[in-house]
Amino acid sequence: MSDVFDHIYGQPRVREFLRASVGGGRVTHAYLFTGPAGSNKTSAAYALAAALICSNGGCDACDECKKIGRHKHPDVRYFAPEGAGGYLVEQVRDIVADTALAPIQADKKVYILDRVDLLGTSAANAFLKTLEEPPDDVVLILLGRTRESVLPTIVSRCSVVPFRHIPASEAAAILAQRTGAAPELAKIAIEACGGSVTRGAEFLKSNERLAFRTRVIECLARLGNSDMWDTLTEASELVVLAKAPLDSVRAAHEAELAANADFLDKSAIRQIEKRNKRELSARSLQLVKQILAIMASFLRDVLAVCAQTPELVINYDVRTSIDDVAARTDEARVARALAAIRTCDEAISYNVSPETCLDALLFEIGEALYGSHSPR
Repeated sequence: MSDVFDHIYGQPRVREFLRASVGGGRVTHAYLFTGPAGSNKTSAAYALAAALICSNGGCDACDECKKIGRHKHPDVRYFAPEGAGGYLVEQVRDIVADTALAPIQADKKVYILDRVDLLGTSAANAFLKTLEEPPDDVVLILLGRTRESVLPTIVSRCSVVPFRHIPASEAAAILAQRTGAAPELAKIAIEACGGSVTRGAEFLKSNERLAFRTRVIECLARLGNSDMWDTLTEASELVVLAKAPLDSVRAAHEAELAANADFLDKSAIRQIEKRNKRELSARSLQLVKQILAIMASFLRDVLAVCAQTPELVINYDVRTSIDDVAARTDEARVARALAAIRTCDEAISYNVSPETCLDALLFEIGEALYGSHSPR
């Protein structure tokens, strides 16, 4: 019989550990999930939240499980760093104050804090007492890249659950099995979604996202024939296209508030509004990062052709564009372009404007690949 833990793809040990912990009543007040991007830590956090809030232990069929699966439950709160260098002390104090409030709909509240490796000493100090002794109805789930990158004072107060790296080939196989997609298309989706099986499944369901991938690749392929104005226009269009899906998210938020307005008090509505704002911010960041993942995937294929290993190409459907770019550059230049993408990814993670980063990135990639932007 299926349950919410079935959504923790590629992590059989984690899946069984969490399932046994909930089933045996051995859930602790604070967890630290550690593992690389794409290891499904976030999916596991929401699965555990559903199992704790659902009266049937995470049946994956009731309204509570469905709301949590859609990230819509008011008592499951997701947080990411709001500061340029990580979590702000003020942000952490707001989270601590929120834990003292009663749940809105459930008997428990679950707090998911992403990237706690970006939780500095001052912010951590504001959080330690709550992390050690949260209210009885609160469970904290912290997500970090590695155990070593998280402050020892945080690690010591949590049950640490390590997540393994899921190789891209294995992730693609899982995605193909779960969705019925062709293996070649599953590989493309995994590359475009930074290795995440969960986001890869969402990507394959969306014709708009597939078309968006094509548009990003066309932009890269044209860089060698673009002048400065062309590049600025391309960057602006990419940002607009990346943010287009957020319109439907905003509409859903407005509909949810309208439906709940009659029976929720003002403080509960404010909590929902804050959650919605955080979700929009997280979705926006995720979509811009997808641009970078698609660019990196395309350039890795260009690198493979330059290195005379074309059998490693993933984006088989744009092979002509890959060959055209490879014919005009070399391995060292492609490596510099990929390094520029990594730098941009880090900058966006620290809340640098995506528009500014993409403008600069396209110029850097053009310079790296071709030496300069060619005239039309």
